[in-house]
Amino acid sequence: MALQLSTGLRNQLLDTNPFRTIFNLGALTVFSTSAGVPASADAALVGGTHVPLCVYSNNNTGTGITMAASASGGVITKNLSEVWSHAAANSGTAAFWRLTAVGDTGALSTTEPRVQGLCNTAGAEMNLDSLSFTATTVYTLDNFSISLPTL
Repeated sequence: MALQLSTGLRNQLLDTNPFRTIFNLGALTVFSTSAGVPASADAALVGGTHVPLCVYSNNNTGTGITMAASASGGVITKNLSEVWSHAAANSGTAAFWRLTAVGDTGALSTTEPRVQGLCNTAGAEMNLDSLSFTATTVYTLDNFSISLPTL
């Protein structure tokens, strides 16, 4: 699976907002799944099937995360002055992640801006040291970036 951008994100990028503004104070959530990864970033999350393992926040405070002040070479990274960490809400095996804007409902939507990708220890859109998450353990994401392809 390649990195997936929702219809809502693509439309906002073309119409009104830069990526950094859209996701300002948003959330990056890692999920486990018992029924497969959602088919697209537009698809709904299904309670009990798509289980949130960890919702990264700014320094484990619950405050939303931010991206760097500017992109370079078609890539934007996490704000390097922030520590993206959080205590896992549930135990499980990471399967996929979603970056969402403030107020995202998780419902089927072609207007919500979202980015979705797979988790693995190598070769995925998000590479983690381990795919195992244990509830209440604090996890830190040291590096995160999004790149847009050249055409």
